[in-house]
Amino acid sequence: MATAALSFHHLSSPPAASEASGGAPPLKLSTAGTPPLKLPGGVCRRSGGVAAAAVKRSGFLTTIDRAIEEEEYRRARAEVQRKGVDVEGHLIEGISMSGHETCVVVPSLNAAFDIGRCPAKAVHQDFLFITHGHLDHIGGLPMYVATRGLYSLKPPTVFVPPCIKEDVEKLLDVHRAMSQDELKLDLVPLDVGETYEIRNDLVVRPFRTNHTIPSQGYVVYSVRNKLKKQYAHLKGTQIRKLKLSGAEITDVILYPEVAFTGDTTSDFILEPRNSDALRAKILITEATFLDDECNVEHARRHGHMHLSEIMEYAQWFRNKAILLTNFSSRYKIEDIREAVSKLQPKVSAKVTALTEGFRSTYT
Repeated sequence: MATAALSFHHLSSPPAASEASGGAPPLKLSTAGTPPLKLPGGVCRRSGGVAAAAVKRSGFLTTIDRAIEEEEYRRARAEVQRKGVDVEGHLIEGISMSGHETCVVVPSLNAAFDIGRCPAKAVHQDFLFITHGHLDHIGGLPMYVATRGLYSLKPPTVFVPPCIKEDVEKLLDVHRAMSQDELKLDLVPLDVGETYEIRNDLVVRPFRTNHTIPSQGYVVYSVRNKLKKQYAHLKGTQIRKLKLSGAEITDVILYPEVAFTGDTTSDFILEPRNSDALRAKILITEATFLDDECNVEHARRHGHMHLSEIMEYAQWFRNKAILLTNFSSRYKIEDIREAVSKLQPKVSAKVTALTEGFRSTYT
């Protein structure tokens, strides 16, 4: 396992969230301000009155209403059928439904996070990060490894919390015995605080989360070289000479790009050592429950978060974007979007919901 001793940065104070405007208002038909129509006998009526009734009887407004409804339906269908979301330059795909399956795929990182079943898109990602041992997050692991072998893809690198490594090996051994298949992979137990290089410009570190069983999230960092401050005043030729002489002229800086929590309570937000997850460009976290029927206390008892906690701890999120996952299957797409839209504008502007696989009023 390739590791590097790199510095860990902490939040010093709660951030101020940026203001953003809300969504466009719904389309409305209005007769306000229209000139009166002159009717026989000198009686004047607004076009929304007697004249409008006459027009409506002709079917004109009925046709408009139908056209608006059909357009709304087409838009809703397009949203339901859309695959993946574009968040801060990363296309993020997958499905995450509490108790059923979670697998979030980020092709730009060549990575998938958790694998409750085994969606086709995940098979082509070389790196898989498992947050905990519940079946809706790890059940698809044998299929993932077997399918990559079927397609002659190289053995994947699978990261797991160290406390479940032996059990994962036993799980794979059972499937090897049943299928008479090698199921080749590189199984890496990666603990909180450790660093693993997955590419020359990307490293990953786990962070602690809080669920009903041992769990951890992951932060993927981009690695950049920055000229040391003491050389900032030098000209290009002088810097080149220093570099050729073998002097170390740059510092290695880690920038948190994507953080994934998996299932967790909101306690992870208040853990000082998790500051990098809260300042990553993209935070992928959960909001299993949305309404008063299943309140915050209910969510905490089951090791999950309630959407209202996103608002409660809004000052701590320095992320440019937050992707919410793991909604309960009791909700429809429209329930999820309506709940998210009710967050304060400064929060809802950066929040996107992953609703792939959920039922809709329009299906």
